Amino acid sequence: MIPAAFEYVAPTSVEEALAALAEHGDDAKIIAGGQSLLPVLRMRLNAPEWVIDLGRIPALRGVRDGGDHLAIGAMTTHHDVGQDPLVHEHALLISKAITHLADAQVRHRGTFGGALAHADPAGDLGAPTLALDATFVVQGPGGTREIPAADFFVDLFETAISDDEILTEVRVPKYGGWGAAYEKFVRIAHQWPIVAVAASVRLDGDTIAEARIGLTNMGSTPVRARATEQMLAGQPATAEGVAAAAALAADGTSPPSDLNGDADYRRHLATVLTRRAVLAAAGRG
Repeated sequence: MIPAAFEYVAPTSVEEALAALAEHGDDAKIIAGGQSLLPVLRMRLNAPEWVIDLGRIPALRGVRDGGDHLAIGAMTTHHDVGQDPLVHEHALLISKAITHLADAQVRHRGTFGGALAHADPAGDLGAPTLALDATFVVQGPGGTREIPAADFFVDLFETAISDDEILTEVRVPKYGGWGAAYEKFVRIAHQWPIVAVAASVRLDGDTIAEARIGLTNMGSTPVRARATEQMLAGQPATAEGVAAAAALAADGTSPPSDLNGDADYRRHLATVLTRRAVLAAAGRG
């Protein structure tokens, strides 16, 4: 289908984008990489009168070293984030997840912040940013504010970004020396995950000192497997040492039931994929 007619504006600064958003309000829609919005427009599931394109704002692109964290610009493409040496060194889990995200074409056009602001619970970036305790920086008429990942994802396709705000960057604490793995279960390649697990592990010799685990598509938002994280601390990095903790991965989750599998099937997948992800992150996969 052809989208309904709309007016198009491409500001060159965040301030210009905020002004356009304030002027057009509910009649406007922001487009970042467009990999989610464009199909919605083509199917006429949404018909905004104005589309505000953030693609010409250079300040929203790039990865920089913030000292104790990495600052990833919201309009940085998935490809550029995944290939960035700083991300690979200090936030390996994000690099690993991006290799599983859609296909090369989408990774070259889609943006890191756009996918996170879309807040699809089956998206591949929510669980890694949640597991790594990222902070989301948004800017609005009243200035900037920081939102912890635990508070950013509110519900299905809903975040803590206000209607008059724009996501500008994502700050990820540094995890140098941590192993990481992203295990994703799909029926066909490049599909949204039925379930996926993001795991980052710090070893002390042959023992797991710390683990951070995020679950994809196990609820209306990304979920932390905190019971598993707590039980893994101090366990040997072996299949036997990980198995009991991985069995707790689905505790407290509310996975959906659909044509790809019911809730119980997804809970089972979560335990299997968590065991695999933790062992792979520990270098034992």
